[in-house]
Formats: sequence, structure tokens, C-alpha cells
Amino acid sequence: MAAPRTLPRRPVEPAVPGRFRSLRLFRGFLGEQSDPDGFYTLLAGDAVRQIERHVDLAGRTVLDVGGGSGYFTDAFDARGARGLLVEADLGELSGRGGPRPGSLVGDGCRLPLRDAGVDVSFSSNVLEHVPDPGAFIDELVRVTRPGGIVYLAYTLWLSPWGGHETSPWHFLGGAYAARRYARRHGHPPKNRYGTSLFALGAGRVLRLVRSRDDVTVLEARPRYYPRWCGFVVRLPGLRELLTWNLLLILRRES
Repeated sequence: MAAPRTLPRRPVEPAVPGRFRSLRLFRGFLGEQSDPDGFYTLLAGDAVRQIERHVDLAGRTVLDVGGGSGYFTDAFDARGARGLLVEADLGELSGRGGPRPGSLVGDGCRLPLRDAGVDVSFSSNVLEHVPDPGAFIDELVRVTRPGGIVYLAYTLWLSPWGGHETSPWHFLGGAYAARRYARRHGHPPKNRYGTSLFALGAGRVLRLVRSRDDVTVLEARPRYYPRWCGFVVRLPGLRELLTWNLLLILRRES
């Protein structure tokens, strides 16, 4: 069998200008299926900018948990960080021709790293795919050094994209949306409700992080919207519908 072809890695997208940031991200999201390389490169550049409001990445060790084929890890490396990638799915890890250097196959709820071993732990759109979000957050905090940063962003179930490829039918129930998808497409969805996709909202996770005495919440706001939209996260009920993707940036204290 021939060795897998290693694809060239696209240059990291520069930070998205603030004035047009949300528009560019939304346009990129609409083109995700036709140009995933373009969208995830854009999103990775934006995540770097969000993190660098709190820490200079140059010389830091950054852990990317569930980062697929490494778009975010590439962006961290481009800023002078030492990126480590842990991904549970070997197929996702090899999505661009083969696993990148500095990558491991591992479970985000049982990370194969020592305590306090990284400066930044990062997870983008993974939390809604794990059955125990509390255990996942525990691990992100555990491996982060005191004074380090935890970046966590995920899609809310009651957002327009909460059901992922089964959206918007997930509003009628995750099991119904999955059955409808299978009938229409002849195969089950990639993200299986109750197995690899869960109905996770904002309130539960906000309570989890705010109840901890080892982290400080630096930011809690909608990830893709302008910064002035942060008030949405303070509106119980409405935040589940309006936030779309919740961004949490935490600082480990002890």
C-alpha cells in the first residue's frame, strides 16, 4: 500500500479585522462544506487573536484537544508556540494526509499528559461531543499550569446549528432529527445523538466553571459575534437560543 500523501499546509490566516470579523466568520461558515480548509484556517486565526488578548503565545506550550487535522495547532505554531495536538479519532488526525508532528491519539477526558504541563489548553467545538463535559473541563484545567489559560468553545444545542448536519430538525428532538437524516440520506449522520453528540446548553457549563475555585472566568460570551454582544450570555433562557457558540476563556489559579 502506498504511503499517504502529505498535503501542503495552508498559511495561517491573519487575525480577522474587528470591524468585519463577524461577517467574515459567517461567510466562512456558510462555505465550510465546499471549502473546509478556508473556513478552519480563518477560524484558527481568529482563535489565536482571542487568546493573545490574554497571553503572548511565543514560547508557550499550547495543547489543542480534539483539533482534528491540526488547523489550530498550525496557527499556534505560526505565532511561535509549541503546539501539541490530542485527537481521539485517527481518521480526523490524518485528514490532511497524515498526523502532524507533535500529535497524539487520546481521549480528552483522560489526557495523556502530566499535571500542569502546558501554558494554554485549547478546545474548539468538542465539548458538545463528549458525554461528560465536567470530566473534560477537569482535564483541561488539570494539565494547565497555574497562571495559564484555558480556551473552551462549543456549539449550543438550541442554536441553529445545534444538531450539526441534522439541523434544524434537532429542535423537534435529537432522536427524531437523526432518524429523519437517515431516511433522507440512506445512512446515519456522522454525529449520532446520544452517542457522539449531546444536547448541551450554556447554563450547565457556566455553572460548572463558575463553581470552581481553581479558575477565574476571564471571558464568557458568544464566540462569533462582536464583543459588545457579551451581554447575551447573561440572559438565562435567551442565551441558549441566541449565543450559538459559547466561548469561555479561563485562567487557572492554583
